[in-house]
Amino acid sequence: MKTQILKVPLTGDDADSSFLGRWATPDDNDLTSWVVPTTSPSPVLDPLRTAANHLRTTSIPVAFPTETVYGLGADATRSSAVRGIYTAKGRPSDNPLIVHIPDLSMLRRLLSPSSPGNDPIPAIYHPLIARFWPGPLTILLPLPSPSPLAPEVTASLSTFGVRMPASALARTLISLVGSPLAAPSANASTRPSPTTASHVYDDLQGRIELVIDGGACAVGVESTVVDGLCDPPAVLRPGGVSLEEIRECEGWERVERGYEDKAQEGREAPRAPGMKYKHYSPRARVVLFEKGGEREGVGQEEMEGLVGKKTVAVIRTGGWGRECVEGFGVVVKDVASKEGGNEGIEVGEGELVDRGGRKVARFLDVNLGKDVKGVAHGLFAALRELDRLGADVIFVEGVDDRHDMAEAVMNRLRKAASEIRA
Repeated sequence: MKTQILKVPLTGDDADSSFLGRWATPDDNDLTSWVVPTTSPSPVLDPLRTAANHLRTTSIPVAFPTETVYGLGADATRSSAVRGIYTAKGRPSDNPLIVHIPDLSMLRRLLSPSSPGNDPIPAIYHPLIARFWPGPLTILLPLPSPSPLAPEVTASLSTFGVRMPASALARTLISLVGSPLAAPSANASTRPSPTTASHVYDDLQGRIELVIDGGACAVGVESTVVDGLCDPPAVLRPGGVSLEEIRECEGWERVERGYEDKAQEGREAPRAPGMKYKHYSPRARVVLFEKGGEREGVGQEEMEGLVGKKTVAVIRTGGWGRECVEGFGVVVKDVASKEGGNEGIEVGEGELVDRGGRKVARFLDVNLGKDVKGVAHGLFAALRELDRLGADVIFVEGVDDRHDMAEAVMNRLRKAASEIRA
């Protein structure tokens, strides 16, 4: 199977592009109907029309960008199409998928096909939808009976997760298909999530036919998943919307954490994606320092296990200096190549030397900075780039996860880590 990349020529934030679509009413807060232009030919819309036709007429999924990460989409109402997602990713079939919709009209038709004029969306979610949609928030809804969704979407659960992406490109693609898209991240199962089209190509070349290239994703981590059907409500997966932001919404003041920062293999079926299996892992061994900001770097104890390692890498998040490997010196020679599509990820390359100045290993250094949103945006790309450059072990400086998106960052790092140190 040949994999083709379809480039969509966008500049800046695609959400501001009238070439992709607009809301039916002048009020941007009215998310009822997303309207796609009929302009033809169009260099922006034509690649999306090609992809939409592919999604309607085949059972091979298409990779497309959202504001969080690239998704691997298929018609959520056709079993053969949804099974194509599991096949392409190598994803366990008991791991449910998130449904993506372009507007509230499609969601209401899903929940209540016979009477879409009524509002079947539970009232508990109205404050979240008003504040965070379109955006990186997935809500858990009761599965209607009969359900238009393919059973493979829900993995036999009585609920399903749905979100409206902030990406206008994604909403337009879904509108052109005319059906909701089931879409997990467009990576091979267990690998770091893709934030560029090249990441998708690296993982899924030969497994799918089309990758829509809309540039790098703005957020860099997946959506937050919430369950408002239980009391108190729960966050099932941290992501692009923080716990603090959710607690500011009416009815969500008592929201609790309903997830663990480790895989839950061997237990009951997961309530949401990302809860059960090992995720986000590069090929290299990852050592996470939970309290990275409380230490100066990698200690000699950790370095003792590096005998025979050819390439040692460090991901810094603002607290560690470049001389962060205790007992060793670092001689930085150059900036490693940024090829591979990892926009904005600069890798310092040099040598790790002992006290006598003798080379111990090749050294790779990534500094994502102190800003948590910047760390989130660059984390998966950094893991992938260090993998591409041949890192044997990656030491990661953890962040304080009590605020903002830091909780989502540390959740992903804990699941990616081979070993966690204090």
